[in-house]
Amino acid sequence: MSSNVIIKIENVKKTYTKSQALRGVSFVMNEGEEYLIRGASGSGKSTLLYLLGGLDRPTEGRVIVNQNNLVDLSDEDLALYRNRYVGFVFQFHFLLSSMNCMDNILLPARLGGVESDEVVVRAKNLAKLLNVEHCLEKYPYELSGGEQQRINIIRALSLKPKLLLCDEPTGNLDSENSHKVIQLLRTLAKEFGATLVVVTHDPQIAQSFSNQLVMKDGLLITQ
Repeated sequence: MSSNVIIKIENVKKTYTKSQALRGVSFVMNEGEEYLIRGASGSGKSTLLYLLGGLDRPTEGRVIVNQNNLVDLSDEDLALYRNRYVGFVFQFHFLLSSMNCMDNILLPARLGGVESDEVVVRAKNLAKLLNVEHCLEKYPYELSGGEQQRINIIRALSLKPKLLLCDEPTGNLDSENSHKVIQLLRTLAKEFGATLVVVTHDPQIAQSFSNQLVMKDGLLITQ
């Protein structure tokens, strides 16, 4: 495997009870680069993202990240991989309503046994960049959808992940904040040396990515 190849997907298939979400997908991604996955609803792009993030396992094939085949990892090791290596940004924020926003942001650090002082400083700096400084002591239900999404993004970036996976990250944001968020994700991914993978339907975002994977009916039709 080439030294700069960080992800290698080999003939990956994913079958659910009544459907085949992926029908034999293969590709490689290089460390520190940006990738966009696009395709119609139901094409398999989100399923692919979940497999990369260790949120699901393939029915067949290999998902190799940083020379480790995720298929071979135990549930415990997969949880450790998600915590220490991957940052997730979903369209829906999944913030815990019982915790204020800063505690939500610090949750991955605390679960992973990471010293939180540095994470607090990083969170405050990111909150300033995303204009949500005033939200850190509030609870998620006190925020707008766009503010919740920006808190979600700060949480995803809190541990400087090496793989940043974004599923419709600007779905709840207006055009101004969408542009700001994508630029921030790209800037910080570059700063952290992270590989950035974005799934989006937004044509303005899509046209700014040179590396594009197009999905159709569970197959990769171009890379």
